[in-house]
Amino acid sequence: MRISCIVGARPNFIKVAALIHEMGRRPSITPSLIHTGQHFSAEMSDVFFRDLSIPQPEVNLGIGGGSQTQQTAEMMCRLEPVLLEARPSAVLVVGDVNSTMAAALVAAKLGIRIAHVEAGLRSFDRTMPEEINRIVTDALSDYLFVTESSGRKNLLAEGVPEDRIFFVGNVMIDTLLRFRSRSAESDVLNRLGLGRKQYAVVTLHRPSNVDAPAQLLRLTDALSKLAEHIPVVFPVHPRTLAKIESAGIAPAKVLLIPPLGYIDFIRLIGDARLVLTDSGGIQEETTILQVPCLTLRKNTERPVTVEQGTNRLIGTEPDAIVSAALDILGSPAMENAACVPELWDGKASARILDILEMQLRLPSR
Repeated sequence: MRISCIVGARPNFIKVAALIHEMGRRPSITPSLIHTGQHFSAEMSDVFFRDLSIPQPEVNLGIGGGSQTQQTAEMMCRLEPVLLEARPSAVLVVGDVNSTMAAALVAAKLGIRIAHVEAGLRSFDRTMPEEINRIVTDALSDYLFVTESSGRKNLLAEGVPEDRIFFVGNVMIDTLLRFRSRSAESDVLNRLGLGRKQYAVVTLHRPSNVDAPAQLLRLTDALSKLAEHIPVVFPVHPRTLAKIESAGIAPAKVLLIPPLGYIDFIRLIGDARLVLTDSGGIQEETTILQVPCLTLRKNTERPVTVEQGTNRLIGTEPDAIVSAALDILGSPAMENAACVPELWDGKASARILDILEMQLRLPSR
């Protein structure tokens, strides 16, 4: 059976790496990797193929930048003939980026079965583009693979038939566990002059945090205040960097660096004293790495990370951010303080492919 896997953005690469690796162990599956080009710069795309041992895609649609609508429409137009020619048994999409929804829409219109990995997550905030992508993709999918119990609960509440929902664990954690020992060999701390557990890491890319100059300035001011107490390292997403430069913002004492590859980044956050982020995936990674995480949002689609005690929703008020960070700095470092979420054991990809091998032999529903 042929399964077309769609990738386009950093989180996609991390998740698909685990699935492609597992597919390579199964003679019954022929994977076809299609790159939409949603993240098209070398530091946000090529480096992940290298670090994660992902084979080069059969097709790169080369979409590039543009607005949310422009990206999605262009992906659909270019993806349709590719899927028409390939006629896979299923299209496998991961996460909640524009590539995910675009591929699901095209596959649904072509009558190709859809498998959504990381289904059912909800922030209940439709101002987030990712939330729209999640809802649409889940509504179209035939097989919905959930990472945590909240995903199953949300899908059932939306009327998804129970026999289409499968609780399998988290493929992002499959990749993290697979490459953790290799990341420990990274020399990124030496290159940056950092000591283990003696610095903080921040990532920002959500439109609500970086698009408005006034809000971005408030957040970078909070980071500058925190940097008076501990070194703050900020690997800057290209989109965020463009916003910082266009607004003329220069965060005092904060170390701005280019985006890192996966191996270096996992070492950087794994040895941090704390992480501040608006990324969903980093909330999950820090949970496994046992690093305190402050999420600079009012909501999260990954509530299990809060339940496990590794992640706190802190909002975007500068005083609250600094206060929460200083509270962590004044507490003992986290060492095995939280339990691993159920089925986050490195075997999610195997469970997914076991199910797909069985389900794809059945007649279409």
